[in-house]
Amino acid sequence: MKKVFLFLTIGTYWIQAQQIKLPEANKDYDNYAYVKAIDIYEKVVKKGYKSTELFEKLANSYYLNGDYKKAVVYFDSLFSMGKPSNNEAYFKYSHCLKTLNRYKEADEMMSYYINIISKHTEKDKLKNYLNEIKNNSKDYIIQPTTISTRFSDYSPVYYNNRIYFTSAMDSASVIRLTHDWTGQNYTDIYIAKINKDTSLTYIGNFSKKVNTKYNESSAIFTKDGKTMYFTRNNFLNGKKGKSSNKSTFVKIYKATLQDGEWENITELPFNTNEASFAHPTLSPDERTLYFASDMKGTHGHSDIYSVIINTDGSFGTPTNLGNIINTYGRESFPSIDSNGNLYFASDGHLGLGGLDLFVAKINPDGSFEKPINLGDKINTSFDDFGITFIDLSTGFFSSNREGGKGSDDIYSFKEIICTKKISAILYDSTTNEPLNSTVINLFDINRNELAKTTTDENGFYEFSVDCNNLYLLQIQKKDFESIEIKINPKIEKEQFNLFLNREKIPLEVGTDLGKIFNISNIRFDLNKWNIRPEAETQIQKIIEVLKQYPKMTIDIRSHTDSRQTHQYNEILSQKRAQSTLEYIVKNGINKERLSAKGYGETQLLNNCTDGVKCSEEEHQQNRRSEFIITKVE
Repeated sequence: MKKVFLFLTIGTYWIQAQQIKLPEANKDYDNYAYVKAIDIYEKVVKKGYKSTELFEKLANSYYLNGDYKKAVVYFDSLFSMGKPSNNEAYFKYSHCLKTLNRYKEADEMMSYYINIISKHTEKDKLKNYLNEIKNNSKDYIIQPTTISTRFSDYSPVYYNNRIYFTSAMDSASVIRLTHDWTGQNYTDIYIAKINKDTSLTYIGNFSKKVNTKYNESSAIFTKDGKTMYFTRNNFLNGKKGKSSNKSTFVKIYKATLQDGEWENITELPFNTNEASFAHPTLSPDERTLYFASDMKGTHGHSDIYSVIINTDGSFGTPTNLGNIINTYGRESFPSIDSNGNLYFASDGHLGLGGLDLFVAKINPDGSFEKPINLGDKINTSFDDFGITFIDLSTGFFSSNREGGKGSDDIYSFKEIICTKKISAILYDSTTNEPLNSTVINLFDINRNELAKTTTDENGFYEFSVDCNNLYLLQIQKKDFESIEIKINPKIEKEQFNLFLNREKIPLEVGTDLGKIFNISNIRFDLNKWNIRPEAETQIQKIIEVLKQYPKMTIDIRSHTDSRQTHQYNEILSQKRAQSTLEYIVKNGINKERLSAKGYGETQLLNNCTDGVKCSEEEHQQNRRSEFIITKVE
């Protein structure tokens, strides 16, 4: 599957069949002529010859063409005989094993490889990555498209109700040569129309001036349709460029539309002959170009870079997107959605096998968040790459998954949008009382705030969320411990209960439990002292604390306002304090731990004494109950 690799060389051999021998196959292998090398190696194997070098090169040849199932046969043989000459064989073997659902063995190989390259933080990720991928998986309708052929078709790009895609199909529009890497034709850019049902109708070859006898791929266009960028072998104006070791890699080119024809084809200034530059894509404001390259300084086999496009059309210096995006593996096929989020293919980030598609959301400063695997509906254990969007939920991508027409095929996708209401009732864990006015923040999994609300008088709150995403809920209330919980709408009940713990209560002699639990008054009927039902709820809070601390003792103090006579208020408050004590005893608390006293109007909190005109609110301040800790151990 040569489109995945940036090291696309032009190596057209016209060698006649010779006697089958390993030196010839090794020469083909060293010159990236993997299909020719495979043919000879297979014949040598059939004759009974075995060696670790033979199996390693044969496995690599299949791997580099994306034929993982055949590659795993020879990796099995290689590892049964001994160790490989290159430690990357562990990495490749891991990906190949996944195509056969041998995930345990695959993770063992990847763990061994990670140990070798001393990426110990990566090893920890092996424990839960499959569950994380499953949790991230959205629901899609995925359909094959009619433009796929028995050849390699890939890298669709949406523009102006058309798809521009890359294909090795047999076209009579240009002279065709066969690529020694894959055994298929060199690729060209083609066009298909998008129908109302998002099916595709083939239109034809894109441009005889852009397409040549060598590889062209990955075309993108500016919004005004006057400029395009694309990938091509190092070939311009009939001349083929070569590196210092005589290889011809790929470069990014620019063309402009003049009188309906694509003219002024030039290579971008940051290209070099010593590395590959491929798969360009533009930011929404068209001020930044992203691309893949294996230039000097790359973290792995290929990395994603960005480069500024200046107002005069010149280009800045390419910048590596760093190790948040790039790994020791391959990162390639970048694309940007209308919000500026980066989609790309990678086999270095942990995935299902082969290349997986990832998204990294853009931050306000232009940097990107940690990439998220697009999940097991888009990704498979084979190569999945080259995604493009019609809108944020519909588009196309390419894959060499099983069941296709050729080595790579183009598929359409449509996200199944699912919304669900998630609600809860918050309670005080000590008293089981609903908590109102509690602040609830909803975040996405990367801690971007999405919504904010407060609980109502019954402790209730509700959010509408996308079923396909994961969320974080952050719950905060004064005097209570804040909590944060992870929400997966797919498995979460539509409504559930949450309990908040109070912050550590200052349990010391003299503390008023009434203030801690906001019990300002135990209400009684006029001139009565029996406990009313609504008062029971308040007193239960005190009972729960006494049960939690069996050696605690308290003094129950009842106060009145200044209305009525001093003697009357003192008697009434004593009866109410005693009634409260008896209620607590009736609910399981030893009477020896309680005392009760009525203070009448002797400890007013304001100036509302006899004869002073006061509001009802001011009198209310004086009518109160206190539950003072007198002993605690």
